[in-house]
Amino acid sequence: MKTRKTTKADAENKKSLFLLIGLTASLAMTLFFLELKSYESGPGDLGKMSYDDDDEIAIITNRTPPPPPPPPPPAPPEVIQIVEDDLEIEEVEFESTETDESDIIEIVEVVEEEDEIFNFAVVENKPIYPGCEKMATEDEKFMCFNQNIMKHIGKEFDFPELARQMGIQGKVYVNFVIEKNGKVSNVTIARGVDKLIDDEAIRVIKLLPKFTPAKQRGKPVRMQYTVPINARLQ
Repeated sequence: MKTRKTTKADAENKKSLFLLIGLTASLAMTLFFLELKSYESGPGDLGKMSYDDDDEIAIITNRTPPPPPPPPPPAPPEVIQIVEDDLEIEEVEFESTETDESDIIEIVEVVEEEDEIFNFAVVENKPIYPGCEKMATEDEKFMCFNQNIMKHIGKEFDFPELARQMGIQGKVYVNFVIEKNGKVSNVTIARGVDKLIDDEAIRVIKLLPKFTPAKQRGKPVRMQYTVPINARLQ
């Protein structure tokens, strides 16, 4: 049987050519789409900022100066009051202080009361504590004076509880004056530690008994004395 197809009409002969053309066309289209750029809005537009001219703040550099303040009101006119000069001035007569030889001049002696406060080291006779009068010498009486003051302080001094709790302690020096009548006065702190202890020291010294006062030239005088009080915690 005779075949109908010719050699030129046989597609199998051109199969390799068509395959090569197809691959070339596919490669060309792929490169075309890869190089193609798109300018449509997308996710890349999220970072862009837009500026509107309407939102700009206008800066005014030229301002009209405020009007000047009004001038102050005029001062009221000064009123001058005329006072009539019709007052009578009394003349003061001055008596002469010149004395005549015939005048008797009376001399009045002004006796100033001695109120000097003596130191215990300079008085002739030191004060005597009650009960020390029997001592023979002045030194023994003064030693008895000091010993009894220390006994009085040790007996009467009450250590403040608050100072005890706070741990406050120390030596207080108390000044006082023994008056001409033997009583204690002018009790002050010469050197203190704390107000709690200082106040207690003053209270104790004010409780001292009445002394035989110090004497200078046989007359009672005021004498100052200082007592140390050692307030220690046990």
